[in-house]
Amino acid sequence: MLDALSERLQGTFRRLGSRGRISEEDLDAALREVRVALLEADVNFKVVRDFIARVRERAVGTEVLKSITPAQQIVSIVNDELVEVLGKDSKPLEKAKSGITRILVCGIKGSGKTTLVGRLGMRLKREGMKPLLVATDFERVAATEQLQVLGRQIDVPVYFEEREAPAAEVAKRALREAERTGANAVIVDTRGAVALDDDLMDELAALADEVDPTEVLIVVDAMTGQEAVNIAREFDEAIEGTGIVVTKLDSDTRGGAVLSVREVTGLPVKFITTGERLEALEDFHPDRFAGRVLGMGDVVTLVERAREQMGEQQVEQVAQRMRSGQFDLEDFLTQLSQVKQMGNMAGMLDMIPGLSQLKDKAQIAAVNEAFLKQAEAIIQSMTLQERHNPDILNGSRRRRIALGSGTTAADVNRLLNQYREAKKLMQMMSGGGRGAGGLRRLLGF
Repeated sequence: MLDALSERLQGTFRRLGSRGRISEEDLDAALREVRVALLEADVNFKVVRDFIARVRERAVGTEVLKSITPAQQIVSIVNDELVEVLGKDSKPLEKAKSGITRILVCGIKGSGKTTLVGRLGMRLKREGMKPLLVATDFERVAATEQLQVLGRQIDVPVYFEEREAPAAEVAKRALREAERTGANAVIVDTRGAVALDDDLMDELAALADEVDPTEVLIVVDAMTGQEAVNIAREFDEAIEGTGIVVTKLDSDTRGGAVLSVREVTGLPVKFITTGERLEALEDFHPDRFAGRVLGMGDVVTLVERAREQMGEQQVEQVAQRMRSGQFDLEDFLTQLSQVKQMGNMAGMLDMIPGLSQLKDKAQIAAVNEAFLKQAEAIIQSMTLQERHNPDILNGSRRRRIALGSGTTAADVNRLLNQYREAKKLMQMMSGGGRGAGGLRRLLGF
């Protein structure tokens, strides 16, 4: 996520910190690098200009340059100003105080609207709500079919009509269906277009009048750069949005839209998506996002992901077993699978302080799948006694396990070493730079 920008900023601040005392000329040189990095990430020019001006004013005006740790204080100022640009406070999804929560999802073609509808349905279902997904896009080929597939994947009903009809009329009948079935959340997928034209504006306005939405979420694709910001502004002017969702932030993209869209539109970013899995929907927290960009990590979100995937009780059970030294190979296999479920490994590294600068994050992500398959084969070739007590695995047992799993004795030895490293995982998470070596060994590098 914004890897190129993050690396540029961190490199600038490392060079600044190596100088000790910093002159005003040093500050200006560093801010020039920051300005170039932001512009190359496709952040809006006016946003960059105002951001740099505020950082410089605070750094010079508060006599930071005369302090004992000027570089650290400048990083702190940059972090504060990034949080301000991103919206300062997180804005959770609004829900109706009574009756049905009504969410309208809009955006241009290819921005990820339909997938977002499915993701929101999954999110609300996990929160104990009873959502209904609604298809109103008759223009895009297979749009309704895609939503039906998503509905089946998450076991959430989808309202659709075989015959084409005005979107507002479809939504009206969908709301009646929600009342009949007891659904308390309706999520409406809308028609997209290459650009926002008069016909689409009229259609969305009619939809909004009929639905009376609790939330109007405008979806923008991070890969479109500055165009994403322009699109968000146009949709907001046409339909009065309540929030932004930035998709595909995990892609090979400059991603500056997420740093611009709130400042330009005034609308809060409510969610970001960072992967293809339906679970890859994150609440947007400006302070945590700024921490990732500046290489400070985001352990809070990482822990939240773990708790969401594993459940509070299982997290506590694993923690107790690790503390008591009872963490065995069955636990190890379970946790590797849970890590896979949590999402992209390279993205997770951004959340761990001290690991975001690893150069081989893409390699780690690619190896992750193959490593999990091999680990599963090896552990499943062991007896229950061997899984619970790996210390009994002598040479002959290891050769038998290698033969049964289609691997080599060296592979078995490597897995056992990785298992031992996993028992030190909590120490790695809080060990700063030492964590990088631990993680590399854990993943077989």
